[in-house]
Amino acid sequence: MFRNFICQRSGPGALDRVFSRFVPVLAALLLSGCSSLGYYGQLAEGQWQLLRARQPVERLLQDPATEPTLRQRLLHAEQARVFASQQLQLPDNRSYRVYADLGRPYVVWNVFATPELSLQPITHCFPVAGCVAYRGYYQQGAARGAAAVMRQDGMDVYVGGVEAYSTLGWFDDPLLSSMVGWGDERLASLIFHELAHQRFYVKDDTEFNESFATFVEHEGTRQWRVARGLPAIEDSAQRQREQFIRLVLDSRERLQRIYAGALDDAGKRAAKKAEFERLRLAYRQLRDSEWAGDKRYDAWMYAPMNNAKLLPFGLYDQWVPAFAALFAEVGGDWARFYQRVEELGGMPVEQRKAVLGKLNAAT
Repeated sequence: MFRNFICQRSGPGALDRVFSRFVPVLAALLLSGCSSLGYYGQLAEGQWQLLRARQPVERLLQDPATEPTLRQRLLHAEQARVFASQQLQLPDNRSYRVYADLGRPYVVWNVFATPELSLQPITHCFPVAGCVAYRGYYQQGAARGAAAVMRQDGMDVYVGGVEAYSTLGWFDDPLLSSMVGWGDERLASLIFHELAHQRFYVKDDTEFNESFATFVEHEGTRQWRVARGLPAIEDSAQRQREQFIRLVLDSRERLQRIYAGALDDAGKRAAKKAEFERLRLAYRQLRDSEWAGDKRYDAWMYAPMNNAKLLPFGLYDQWVPAFAALFAEVGGDWARFYQRVEELGGMPVEQRKAVLGKLNAAT
């Protein structure tokens, strides 16, 4: 599943975090498949290679040949893993107690698609993971090939690399080489987020699942810093992140109105193009007036823009305030919090959203 929404780095990788958290549809490995056998085949092969590459972290820590930086990251991950189970009451299993070297920057590449004049994602449904707004590929070339076919069909398409995912407990998920290069704290946050998905997952409700895991990640990271005697995270980058997301979400709302409006297709295409230019102008004004020219999001903003590129925004944040309110209601008791989350997850979807909406409004 996706990690924290925006990576706090400049340059081309500035939004890599956006694509670190979607659960690949690995439930398909357990099926004969009613869709493309070739697609299921590459999922099976990719997951099998990943499983074969796993090594126990304990063995690597004891091996004098282990590279010092990797050793330090694995030791930190092991400490965070213990904290996750003992303090955050997340699953205590072999996930993230094994390591796999991928030899590539991402574990999978996800392909998102929408119609040209709609923000409705093209979804793909699987028995365990439910319906998701992407397809995952273990080879970048395969992802690009699938994207090219969709573009020929007139779709808006976006491809994003994924650094980590959860199999929801079907396998012992490893720490990946794509994860350990991001720094100690981000690695711990990844572990908290992914284990939250193992702790509880609702089929067919990405916003619920990601908001829940994102809250666990944020609160877990805060508690992890306190336990290590570190100060609170400086909030300027967080504020920029929130302002940037708000810009994109506002633009998406305007596009929704355009596509639902009375213009003909030619008019909607012109309005769509104008809206993306409006978004870039609003971004430049914000960047240059309030951010002192900080260009951390330039690469994302000035790359080609389309509907599919906007899909991930909001998925990871929509109900985070609601889960924060729920956590406060139970006095920060993790066991009671998870019980309340499970109760919410058992509700019909509209009732669940109504409750979450009230919790959001109360914050």
